[in-house]
Amino acid sequence: MIELNIDNNIAEVTLNAPQKMNALDEAAISDLSKAYTEAADAGVRALLLRGEGRGFCAGRDISNVDPADDDAYEYLGKLVTPVLRQMADFPAPTFAAVQGACLGVGLGLAIATDVVYVADDAKIGSPFANLGATLDSGGHALFTERLGAHRTLDLIYTADLMSGKEAVQQGLFSRSLPKEELLEFTRDKVAKAAQGATGAFLASRDLVAQIRDQRIGLWESVEQENIAQGKLCATADYAEGFAAFQEKRKPEFSGELLAK
Repeated sequence: MIELNIDNNIAEVTLNAPQKMNALDEAAISDLSKAYTEAADAGVRALLLRGEGRGFCAGRDISNVDPADDDAYEYLGKLVTPVLRQMADFPAPTFAAVQGACLGVGLGLAIATDVVYVADDAKIGSPFANLGATLDSGGHALFTERLGAHRTLDLIYTADLMSGKEAVQQGLFSRSLPKEELLEFTRDKVAKAAQGATGAFLASRDLVAQIRDQRIGLWESVEQENIAQGKLCATADYAEGFAAFQEKRKPEFSGELLAK
């Protein structure tokens, strides 16, 4: 169900169970983790996550779940959350191309990805009012931060879904496109990122995470930017970028990472 293709310093991870809208059971979550581990070990410089068929990911596969003995915490807390953290910490820029359903754990996969492009008619929200369950996998944090408390609870109570275009207009994700253009557009952006200064990209990702998760303010953020820039000065990509600018040519970055 989880496919990994590595080519030209790019990993493409595909959720390939279109008959069930790429819903994820325990085995699929484990396989997804293995794919990200393999891609990281291969030293790729960008990663694309996508879903095959009409939907990106409809969430958890509950087709064979008996609610009488279900342990949702075991599935979410012990299986899903560690993989979402692994995805968020991937050592290169990550992109997702989201079409159709993006719900529950599927929404979590998008939240854990650096850049998300969505089809105009993608379906995003919280369908759990119909299941007696609650939004999970980071959905509360994303919706409350971007949409506010009232709109978040409106989506949760009603189970109404937003289109991809609406989600982008309301600040949830980066860009929306016609679904027939989505994958090619995303692949082009991934290819460009794979040729960039990976260490600088990841330094920016760390800064964004500090602002989001630690709520650091302007001047602390400026100081962290200064520190990051100082570290980047010692990298070959920093030297190459300046040399290319001064020589009026396109830079050829190696993707060197900063030491932890």
